[in-house]
Amino acid sequence: MPSRPALALPGSAEPSAVAPAGAPAPAGVPTAPGESPEPLTLLVGNANVGKSVLFGVLTGRYATVSNYPGTTVELTAGRHRGGAGRVLDLPGANTLVPNSEDEQVTRDVLLAHLWQPGSRAVQVCDAKNLRQGVALALQLAELEVPLVFVANMLDEAATRGLALDAPALAGVLGVEVLGAVATRRQGLASLLADRVAFRPAQARAAYPAALEAGIDRAAGLLPPGLTGRRGLALLLLADPTCAAALPAEVPPPPAAALEAIRAETARELPEPIALTVQRARQAAAERIMRATLRRAARPARSWLQPVGTLALHPVTGLPFAALVLYGVYLFVGVLGAGTAVDFLEATVFEGWVTPWADRALRAVLPAVLEGFLVGPPGTVPGEGAGLLVGSYGLLSMGVSYAFAIVLPIVGFFFITFSILEDSGYLPRLAVVLNRLFRVIGLNGKAVMPMILGLGCDTMATITARILPTRKERVIVTLLLALGVPCSAQLGVILGMLGGLSGFALGWWLGTVAGVMLLVGFLAARILPGRGSDFVLEIPPMRLPALGNIAVKTLARVEWYLREVVPLFLLGTFILWTLDRIHALAAIERFFAPVVQGFLGLPARATDAFLIGFLRRDYGAAGLYDLFREHLGAAPPRAVEIQITVALVTITLFIPCVANLLMIVKERGPRTALWMTAFIFPFAFAVGGALNALLRWWYL
Repeated sequence: MPSRPALALPGSAEPSAVAPAGAPAPAGVPTAPGESPEPLTLLVGNANVGKSVLFGVLTGRYATVSNYPGTTVELTAGRHRGGAGRVLDLPGANTLVPNSEDEQVTRDVLLAHLWQPGSRAVQVCDAKNLRQGVALALQLAELEVPLVFVANMLDEAATRGLALDAPALAGVLGVEVLGAVATRRQGLASLLADRVAFRPAQARAAYPAALEAGIDRAAGLLPPGLTGRRGLALLLLADPTCAAALPAEVPPPPAAALEAIRAETARELPEPIALTVQRARQAAAERIMRATLRRAARPARSWLQPVGTLALHPVTGLPFAALVLYGVYLFVGVLGAGTAVDFLEATVFEGWVTPWADRALRAVLPAVLEGFLVGPPGTVPGEGAGLLVGSYGLLSMGVSYAFAIVLPIVGFFFITFSILEDSGYLPRLAVVLNRLFRVIGLNGKAVMPMILGLGCDTMATITARILPTRKERVIVTLLLALGVPCSAQLGVILGMLGGLSGFALGWWLGTVAGVMLLVGFLAARILPGRGSDFVLEIPPMRLPALGNIAVKTLARVEWYLREVVPLFLLGTFILWTLDRIHALAAIERFFAPVVQGFLGLPARATDAFLIGFLRRDYGAAGLYDLFREHLGAAPPRAVEIQITVALVTITLFIPCVANLLMIVKERGPRTALWMTAFIFPFAFAVGGALNALLRWWYL
């Protein structure tokens, strides 16, 4: 690909915008090198348009996933299979004037690479929703980003009786337009072989005269001849945060002068600048859509269309959601967290891996290291104090926890999430549950992290990234840590409740649900910030492509192995250290009076709460062992009160160490500290209050 001049306006028809020959480059703006750099292809587009599918087509399954600095937004990068450099998949965005963290990251990445030679963009658009895609293309056109436009999902457009006139759209936009069905790899051969021409789009939106004058004045504050000068000036006027996102190559305009232009322009417009810009672009996109997207035939009716209608209907939507979520629970919670975890933990690790490692290490280690790494001779494998093999051993506990317990749950969930994502059901589920989540300051998008929490709170904390605002992510993380039991813990709890009367089940469920609603309600009003608007495009229901599900699942599992497993090993090492210096025993002695006096529980319950921080299911299992003799019979009411109080407290208790470390990673150490400082005493306060209430009421 020929090198891209950093100061020229490629394809521009305005010679006045090009730096005159021999003029010096503005300070900090690089000039084009003699040879072409390695191309960087940015995949840009609205949400749910098939960018991830196209990324898989262009790169194969070899990808790296990392967080954009300072955010929880993930970027996926890979190598172009046709040898055309690197490919970077940007988050879905409708506008470069960001309304969410995803859109902010997309804008920042575009600005970071706009003035780098070799940078170019592939914009992916849903052919059924051409207006939104064209509106984004107009923004890229103003920034003069070298572009190829991919109109994806032509098959779904055809089922709706829509036909895209790709040559006409190419003529209007001034860029190459590819009609594609990415899931079938149709229409992408030239892009895969890098035989397409990238050039800035020529289409422009028409703005009011007052705004045009403001754009010209703001552009005058930028270096002459800068690529995308007009578009950048418009961004700076519409979005005050844009100046901070400018790369080092572009000196920011004087803040006072820019603010004066922005204020004067805003006074002359009947609506805010950002809204005026949005309306103008939408109007231009509407005209382009009407000229290039035609209704060709009567829409074909898919057999999945009635399913999608049922999933959204006010009457059938909730029962349909309950059925789907029950299916998710059976697949992830029962098959993944039950059958798969039992086999890997009991048969593979406890039956094979740990005993074999114990014997192998004892056979090769000298005596001085044997006791330190494995434990004294004669110690039962996995129950000594060894660093590698022991009660808190890096292998027998850390690796076992990561691969035998969390990995199968994560793998099964990733498969489920990919199916729900590709089928088009997730937006429908969010719509159905939106009203319920509004009570606690969230919207329907929060449903997936909360459901995943019934499988593994650690993974659910990660998926809270799908929520657009920090306030919503903090609320979901708090509720997950406070009151959503993981599937392993929930299984033990339900097993105990099944051996008791409806008294225990009613009080446990009512208390936990009431606490969740109360805390969510208060958090929504105490935490600063605002919730996001609930705007979702509802795609058609479709059959997921098995190949795409496999690629997505493998990429996410690879990310888990790279990012999460080290956290489990770190947490295990911390616990091993605390055990070696006898700090764990001291903690147990410190909290015994609270457990006995305030909660009214036997002293041995302290062990269950302590081990519950280690692993939530172990804590519940400790309570099961403590009250085993009273289950399956009709225990005295005093004992049933004890069991109820214990189960409520262990459910609301501080999350396991792996989840706590994930909260630190995702929300930051300060937020994790505040959550811990709230949850720990709050769980005991609720348990103590419930103990006093039940004893006063029933005894």
